[in-house]
Amino acid sequence: MPPARPEDAAAILQALISPAGRLDPFPLYAAAHRIGPVLTVTDSVFLVVGYAAVNQVLRNPGFGLPDTTPSRSAPAVDRTAGAALRMMERSILRANPPNHGRMRSLISQVFTPRRVAALQPSVEAAVDTLLDRLAEPAADDGMVDFMDQFAFQLPVTVICELLGIPARDRHKFRPLASALTAALELAGDADGPADAAARDLGRYFTPLISERRTAPGDDLVSALVAARDADDGRLSDEELLANLILLLVAGFETTTDLLGNGLAILLDRPDLATALRPGSATTAGFIEEVLRYESPVQVTTRVALIDGLTAEDVPVPDGSDVILVLGAANRDPGRYHRPDCFDATRSDIKPLSFGAGPHICIGNSLARLEASVAFPRLLSRFPDLSADPGRQPTRRDRLVLRGYQTLPVRVRP
Repeated sequence: MPPARPEDAAAILQALISPAGRLDPFPLYAAAHRIGPVLTVTDSVFLVVGYAAVNQVLRNPGFGLPDTTPSRSAPAVDRTAGAALRMMERSILRANPPNHGRMRSLISQVFTPRRVAALQPSVEAAVDTLLDRLAEPAADDGMVDFMDQFAFQLPVTVICELLGIPARDRHKFRPLASALTAALELAGDADGPADAAARDLGRYFTPLISERRTAPGDDLVSALVAARDADDGRLSDEELLANLILLLVAGFETTTDLLGNGLAILLDRPDLATALRPGSATTAGFIEEVLRYESPVQVTTRVALIDGLTAEDVPVPDGSDVILVLGAANRDPGRYHRPDCFDATRSDIKPLSFGAGPHICIGNSLARLEASVAFPRLLSRFPDLSADPGRQPTRRDRLVLRGYQTLPVRVRP
């Protein structure tokens, strides 16, 4: 296949960040796949859409995150990053080696698979409580916004319990997280609301850290504070704060979208809901296919940190920006048969929705746990759950984080 002309790649990228592209990027992904797995936008900007190519870049340590330290002089470096991006750069989300490995090893010691698995009874209890609340509107007209009343409430309850954040404070975080994550958009404005949200979250966690330092509890904040105070040099105060904010925001943003995207598919395909109830299509398979078909995270970025790198045999010079389209990789026709069809019976599904390699999302198992508990209980409790015929769902105006703002449903116990 001939290499993509720069004007083709540039046109696809421009269309992706447009309002129409953000609303429905999948036709653009298909167009990109027809050109090739790696599209050259300019001599130093590459759009990577092929599954194998995205997976390769994610796992190659030569590709890292944008580095704004004074020691690096690549032309693309932004030394005027706002508070939101500066905060993220002090966390494992956007750190490069050796800082990334230093911080992640410590966080992994306290955010363990055993700790996540032990949360299952709490997740089940939270789901049942929220389902009871969903049933309350049935006494009136039965209409409820699933995103507001369940998809946000469940993951924020779980992550806040894990962190040790009081229930009275949890309502604050949805607007703050929404504002903060706008800084991750390709054409997003990192200033204004995103920076204000970063400062507000910093002001919330700073006294909480001090409180847990003097009166520790059985929670993740206390565990990370204790690890920080062990004084082994693996976590600074700024990094502790940044990573706690990241764990909170990432702990419910992607899971909220996973729950909403999954339910929207079920509302559109009642046969899937019927199949899930008796177990003829496994819950795990359904969740993996949701992650592939409607990935909560559609795009991530990398920078070539050294020379001599390639993506699917395409040379990527040092300092180049690499846009990894996870949503397109998950619909690569070279990887999946009929990639634009939802098929919960697929085998060998390995979606790249949570990344891969050293930066794979540390909370991906928690997101899967919450979804695996939520969907069967939701379908069992409300077998006649349906879309609200009087109101249309609304999408968030995002490309990077794909999900619903509202998802009105009719609830009949």
